[in-house]
Amino acid sequence: MASFRTRRSFLSTSAGLLTGATLLPTLTPIGRAATVLEPDVVRLRPEIEPLVRLIEDTPRQKLLEEIGQRVGSGLRYPELLAALLLAGVRNVEPRPSVGFKFHAVLVVNSAHLASLSSPDEDRWLPIFWALDEFKSSQARDVQEGNWTMSAVDESAVPNPEHALGFFDEAMQTWDEGKADAAAAGLCRFVGAHEVLESFAKYAARDFRSIGHKAIFLANAWRTLQTIGWHHAEPVLRSLAYAMLNHNGEPNPAHSDLDADRPWRVNLEQASQIRGGWQKGRIDDDAARSLLQTLRSATSADAAKEVVALLNAEVSPQSIFDALHVAAGELLMKQPGIVALHAVTTTNAIRYLFDTSGIEQTRRMLLLQNAAFLTLFRDALPGRGEVSDVTIDALRSGSAAESDGAVEEIFSNVGSDRFRAASGVMTYLSGGQDVQPLMNAARRLIYLKGNDSHDYKFSSAALEDFYKVSPAFRNEFLASSAYMLKGSGDNDNGLNERIRAALG
Repeated sequence: MASFRTRRSFLSTSAGLLTGATLLPTLTPIGRAATVLEPDVVRLRPEIEPLVRLIEDTPRQKLLEEIGQRVGSGLRYPELLAALLLAGVRNVEPRPSVGFKFHAVLVVNSAHLASLSSPDEDRWLPIFWALDEFKSSQARDVQEGNWTMSAVDESAVPNPEHALGFFDEAMQTWDEGKADAAAAGLCRFVGAHEVLESFAKYAARDFRSIGHKAIFLANAWRTLQTIGWHHAEPVLRSLAYAMLNHNGEPNPAHSDLDADRPWRVNLEQASQIRGGWQKGRIDDDAARSLLQTLRSATSADAAKEVVALLNAEVSPQSIFDALHVAAGELLMKQPGIVALHAVTTTNAIRYLFDTSGIEQTRRMLLLQNAAFLTLFRDALPGRGEVSDVTIDALRSGSAAESDGAVEEIFSNVGSDRFRAASGVMTYLSGGQDVQPLMNAARRLIYLKGNDSHDYKFSSAALEDFYKVSPAFRNEFLASSAYMLKGSGDNDNGLNERIRAALG
C-alpha cells in the first residue's frame, strides 16, 4: 500500500539530491521500446528517460494511478519532479506565447513550493495535479502541430572559451538557432550561477508574453536547484527559445517595437543611478509615493521616479514594497489574467534581483519591473471593467465587518472579495498567526484549483508576503483574496482520485 511520506523524509530526500546522495528507486521494469527515441529527438539522461517516457506515453486517464503505484514501489519525489519538468520542456512548445499551454512547465516550481509548504497528508497533491495538467497541455500541443524538442546541432555548439560571448551575440541578434546551440554550450562549459546571470540579463528585456519570460527563468532555475544541474540542458534550450519569442513581429534587433522601448529607455535611466545605490534607508513614505506614481505614470516616468528615489538613498526594499503592493492593487481593480501576471511577474523579477550578483542586471530588473506594472495597468481596460478601488481602502479598515475567522474569510472569497480582503486585514492587524490563513489558502487550491494560474498565483503571493516589509505585507496579502479560491467554489475532482492512486 502506498502512503504519504512524512515531511521529514520528504525534505531529507530533497536534501539528499542536492548533496549527491543516491536517490534512484527500484522501479517496475520498463520495456526497451519505452527508451527508444527517434534519432532527431533530444535525449535525456538514461536514468530519467524511462520515467519521462512513461509520463509522455501513458494516457491521461491512467497516469495518476500508474505513478501512484510507482510511489508505492519506491519512486521518490525528486525523480518525479525532474521527470515532470523534462516531459514538459521536451513535449510542449513555448510558442506562440510562453504562456498558454506552456503553463504545464511554468507551474512545476509553483507546485513544488506548494508541496514544500504542505502538511504531511497533502504533500503529493500538487505534483500529481501538475502531472494531470501536463497531459492536458500535451494534448493541446498535439492538436497544434505536435512539437517535440529536437536534438541539438552538435556542430554549432561553441567551444568552452566562446560559450558566453556566443550566447550574448545570439540573444542580442534574436538568432534562435544560434541561441539553441549556445544554451547547450553554456550548460556544458559554464558554471550554473554564471548561466543564470547570462539569462537574467534578458529575462525582462521586453513585455511580450506579459512577464512569462522572467517567470520561466526564475521557475526553471529554482526547480533545477532541487532536481540537479545535470538535467539542465534541455531546460535551458527551451528557455532560450522562449525568451526569443517575438510574436511573429520583425526582428527586434533591427526594429523599433513597442514591447522593446522601455528597455532602451531604461538602459539610459540605469546609467544615472548613483554608486552605492544598493544600500539605503527603508522609507515607507517613499514607497507610498511610488505607489501613487504607478497608478497613472508612463513606463518611462515610473522608472524615472525609481531612479530618483534610489539617488535619494531610499533602499531597493522600499521600491519593491511599492511594486508588490501596486501589483496587488491591480488585482483589486480587475481580478483576472492580466493583474494576476503583474503579481507573478513581480515575484519572478524579485527572485532574479535577489539572486543575481551583477549590478547592471539588478538595476535593469528593478527599472523594468516598474515599467511593466504600468503596462499591466494599461492593459486592464482591454479586458473589461476596471474598478476605481485602491488598496488604501483596505488600510483604512472600511467594510471590515468580518470577525477575522479564517473560515469566514474564505466563505466570502466567492461572494464578496472586498469583504474577504478586508477580513484578511482585520485578521492580520489583530496579530493573528498568518500560517492558518496560508494553510487554508493552499488546501483550497488543492481542492478547488482547476488552472495552472491557481498554483502560480498562490505560491507567488504567499511567498512574497515575507519579502514585503511589515508596514505593507498585510495589505499585500489581503489583496490576494481577489484571486484565491473560496470554500464555496466547485471541487476540481482530482483530490479523491489522487488519494486513491496513492492508496
